[in-house]
Amino acid sequence: MKIVEKKDNILIFTVEADESILNTIRRYVNHIPVLAVDEIEISKNDSPLYDETIAHRIGLIPLKNENKTKGKLKLNVKKEGIVYSEELKGDIKVIYDKIPITLLGKNQELEFVANVKTGKGSDHSKFSPGLIFYRNVFEIKVDKNCPKEVIENCPRNILKLKDGKIIVEDNYQCDACESCVEYCKKNGKESIEVVPTKELLVTLESFGQLSVEDMFKKSIEVLKKDLAELAKKLSK
Repeated sequence: MKIVEKKDNILIFTVEADESILNTIRRYVNHIPVLAVDEIEISKNDSPLYDETIAHRIGLIPLKNENKTKGKLKLNVKKEGIVYSEELKGDIKVIYDKIPITLLGKNQELEFVANVKTGKGSDHSKFSPGLIFYRNVFEIKVDKNCPKEVIENCPRNILKLKDGKIIVEDNYQCDACESCVEYCKKNGKESIEVVPTKELLVTLESFGQLSVEDMFKKSIEVLKKDLAELAKKLSK
């Protein structure tokens, strides 16, 4: 395993693993319990957005997972300008303060009470803590007779000229578009080849409720729990 990139809510690493196992872990991200607004009671809405649109936006605001299973959020704003997520008040905290909810004009008002509960992304996307996706790492084999112009035909700019030779600067960036291969074929040469390796490039992206590390670990924990329950039922 090798970490390729790590920043804020994103982690990218390479690993040699069975794709079926990794795909199951990916799917189980949406089985992690996560807090989100489930119901909203709007008493005043003078904004240009329908009540349903306001409710949809509120539901998608990421909330801090503070070992709670339910809670309430309130908003009562009468001002001119943008209403942001930081103006939601209650026993649950929002993660990002500057998510715009709606826009109010002069003497317009927005007031509602929102009920928060724990749910799973498999039931509704608002409960999803993030994403996991992966693809093969590719090896680019360049023949010494490969035309130098192929460098300009790489959309990822990973082919470079060094000491008169074409080199691959970062094969992790290669997504197998095969623009380089097609260029060489059009010029009557098969002097470059893109081959998948056994390595997989895995990307974890958290929406903020959990760190990327916790999201990955909890996905595995929930999977193990379900497998243990299945084993019990099969043994009866």
